[in-house]
Amino acid sequence: MSLPEYNRVIDEEPDGEKKTMSENKSSGDGKLGFLFCVCTGKCPGFKDMDMWDFINTIRAEYPVEYAFIHPMLCDEDGDRFLLDFLRKDRKYFIAGCAPVMQKKLFRDAFARAGLDITRDLVSLDVRNMTTQKALETVKKALEEASA
Repeated sequence: MSLPEYNRVIDEEPDGEKKTMSENKSSGDGKLGFLFCVCTGKCPGFKDMDMWDFINTIRAEYPVEYAFIHPMLCDEDGDRFLLDFLRKDRKYFIAGCAPVMQKKLFRDAFARAGLDITRDLVSLDVRNMTTQKALETVKKALEEASA
């Protein structure tokens, strides 16, 4: 299964009105959130990536409710942010450091939000990738999640 094109008609209402991916992002089940943790923005692991092109492409062209950058989710303010932000009935994709680290660092915040970190978090290590390779990694993960 491949990702739908952003403006491709994906749903037709009973009255004949057609919805595109951009119009359907905030409706219904299967809500996907995308966070990009950039380790203060100075991590040498992101030197080959244009972080702004990466996040803007995901936000505008991929089937996610939103996509944004956080400077350091593993710090105290990141923990407070996750506690305030995480919601049930949503799958979260977090791109950044190693998945094993993400699961250790975010486990408590996910649990306090009533989420199962093994089911509700898709951790993606995008360090040392070009923008294009990171986008391909995200696209593949989204396709696997929607299969």
